[in-house]
Amino acid sequence: MNRIPSVDLKDFISNDATKKQNFVTAIGKAYEDIGFVALKGHFLDETLVENLYKEIKNFFDLPLETKQKYEIPEIAGQRGYVSFGKESAKGKKEGDLKEFWHFGQYVENDEVLKAEYPENVIVEELPGFNKTGKEAYQMLEKTAKYVLRALAIHLKLDETYFDAYILNGNSILRPIHYPPISEEPKAAERAAAHGDINLITLLMGAQGRGLQVQNHKGEWIDAIAEPDELMINVGDMLSRHTNNKLKSTIHRVINPPKELWGTSRYSIPFFMHPISAMKLDVLDECIDEEHPKAFEDITAGKFLTERLIELGLIK
Repeated sequence: MNRIPSVDLKDFISNDATKKQNFVTAIGKAYEDIGFVALKGHFLDETLVENLYKEIKNFFDLPLETKQKYEIPEIAGQRGYVSFGKESAKGKKEGDLKEFWHFGQYVENDEVLKAEYPENVIVEELPGFNKTGKEAYQMLEKTAKYVLRALAIHLKLDETYFDAYILNGNSILRPIHYPPISEEPKAAERAAAHGDINLITLLMGAQGRGLQVQNHKGEWIDAIAEPDELMINVGDMLSRHTNNKLKSTIHRVINPPKELWGTSRYSIPFFMHPISAMKLDVLDECIDEEHPKAFEDITAGKFLTERLIELGLIK
């Protein structure tokens, strides 16, 4: 597997049963083989994408002291701004060469979850920033719901198995800015090799070389999306829940060649998380004699807390 397979979500949501099943088969095989797909036919229109990039570039161009007004240490970076070099990959002491922002869930009709999640942070200087972020969040969440429905069918579960777990889930939209590199990085990368924590990640901004995925032979392969594609990968929660049937693949964002050090890179991952009460216990459908249960039972909330401690975001 030396390339990322491409699928079209319009096939899944069409009224054509053959197209729908072909989509399920293709995405299921891709996630078993390499854990990544490039997805066309999502719910983000071109205007929304353009507006989102404009707003996040405007934010990251603000003076550092203005951005730092929106950095709130007591919520461990769950919402608002996280400044350059604060986050490192599991097992790495060097901070990644990035700064980022977090939009979180817009809870509807659930006061308990509304109290559990921090509120979204409002950027006073940019009137369109939060409105555009919310719209993109909800379109990515809608796209993720249909991807998970396809995976539920592939796993021989009810098609809507994941729906109740992702409704008001603890998902995060993370616009990232990788600033120009001014000097030789000392063992630091724009994003060091890591696996994602969540169920699935939908990535905007994978056009152009930078994102790399590790295949089963340990080789790094470029993951480059077409302009109308999202790159979507399996996270550790889903890998654990499926007894590693669906693969959470190690990936990284490499530093550009020296002649491109003066350029910024922007990417916007949407980390689809379930509600914290979801049990990530290994599915019975994914256990057999050749694949005994590989993980202890745990909830999504407890698993997330453990991983945030490992990343240094929670002390």
